[in-house]
Amino acid sequence: MTQFHWFVFFLAVQVIHFLGTWKLYESAGRKRWEAAIPVYNAIVLMKIIGRPTWWTLLLFIPIINLIMFPVIWVETIRSFGKKTKLDTILVIATLGFYIYYLNYTQTLNHESDRSLSPDHKAADTVSSLLFAIIVATIVHTYFIQPYTIPTSSLEKSLLVGDFLFVSKMNYGARVPMTTVAMPMVHDTIPLTKKKSYLTWPQLPYFRLPGIQNIKRCDIVVFNWPADTVYKFRDRSGQRVDKPIDKKSNYVKRCVGIPGDSLSIKDGLVYINGKELILPERAKPQYSYNVVLDGKTPIDFEYLFKDMDITDGAGFLNQQTKDTLFISALTAANAERFKNVPGVKAVDRIISKGVEDGIFPHINKWNRDNFGPIYIPQKGKTVALNLQTLPFYKTIITDYENNDLKVNGNEIRINGKVATTYTFGQDYYWMMGDNRHNSEDSRYWGYVPENHIVGKPIFIWMSIDGINGPKSGWKIRWDRVFTTVDGEGQPQSYFKYFLIALAAFFVGEYFWKKRKAKNA
Repeated sequence: MTQFHWFVFFLAVQVIHFLGTWKLYESAGRKRWEAAIPVYNAIVLMKIIGRPTWWTLLLFIPIINLIMFPVIWVETIRSFGKKTKLDTILVIATLGFYIYYLNYTQTLNHESDRSLSPDHKAADTVSSLLFAIIVATIVHTYFIQPYTIPTSSLEKSLLVGDFLFVSKMNYGARVPMTTVAMPMVHDTIPLTKKKSYLTWPQLPYFRLPGIQNIKRCDIVVFNWPADTVYKFRDRSGQRVDKPIDKKSNYVKRCVGIPGDSLSIKDGLVYINGKELILPERAKPQYSYNVVLDGKTPIDFEYLFKDMDITDGAGFLNQQTKDTLFISALTAANAERFKNVPGVKAVDRIISKGVEDGIFPHINKWNRDNFGPIYIPQKGKTVALNLQTLPFYKTIITDYENNDLKVNGNEIRINGKVATTYTFGQDYYWMMGDNRHNSEDSRYWGYVPENHIVGKPIFIWMSIDGINGPKSGWKIRWDRVFTTVDGEGQPQSYFKYFLIALAAFFVGEYFWKKRKAKNA
């Protein structure tokens, strides 16, 4: 929906509200016209039902308002003496239109001094639960979101089984575009394969101001641009695309920002002609062939454990029998392997020639030798022809919603011949540190700014073996309560947390003891 469509929809809601409530406003001693003024009518309604004015804000926050509307409907009818279970069921089942019936058929008496306390324990429980869901949803949407690392693409920096807190504030919280969805659930209802959202209506993209901009080498959580709902299909069996904010969450390292020229040479990333220097905590990994002499016994299980090789442990080449292939090895561990008795050589595997599936799918590059390419910046204009079109086609059609047609050498955008294109938003280039075991921008291209979710800031729990049986789970205590960013190696603050927690309980004990003594 465009902004104009949303404006018309908003006015329609106001008309519906006025037609169904004006008599209620008059019965409460207010003026009829007060039910017709947008926003002001909600403020007045809060006074009529005896609820705080700030509740009005909750009616305009996506997802939160889905919880608040039924609450307001119930509170409204109860303010006019309709407190039976049947009344409550009817107003919720009719999506509030039961109020129309009361407005036009009943003689209503407003109870200005009604008790706002729940009538029984069940009602109190429901009220507390709704409040908890509202608070949690606001925190989850606009401040901090929990996230779990599912793959090894950022191995060493982030491990499979790391539980993160992702800040929405650093890059600016994105207002939900999908307006009808289950709170605190991403794209699937738990324990089912059913969608947790409706694709209509959709809000235009809007992001609140952030604390910082995305910098090169930042680890970023984003919605995977290429994601589609492969589990959900319509009756014709065709693919159904997800809304932007319901695409799968990915976490990668941003190696290129808007305006950069990026290339990859023998696996190393170059920005604007200079090698990108990664932070100390980053441990890029590549695939290696370890050539053995075939005579000296080697305890590989011990070596892998000692070197903390947690991904791509390796296997013997069945053709040569004396070459061990390891899919993820840091440069430091590769050097250590060279000094192991029985190892003749350690050779990093560098892709040569053309590799299938590499963006922009022009059969020119591979995962280790790529580019240069330009990373689009908002407001910048590029030449558009048949040679440059593959780089920007998805941006033009999918990310910026233009109609694109190509007839011979002629390119038309929205019906007009185009020889240039001006970008409507910023784009980023995301890659995993585990270079040969990461599905990233090398395969599906740019990440639009409106797909950015947030910045991982804190590991609050880390479980080794989480993808296996629970009996094999082990807590990585050295990673619990560690920060994601920062200088030097990660440091756990768990002991400081335990000290602070102990101090709190000891302080509370002595405070209660002193209070009881003075009573």
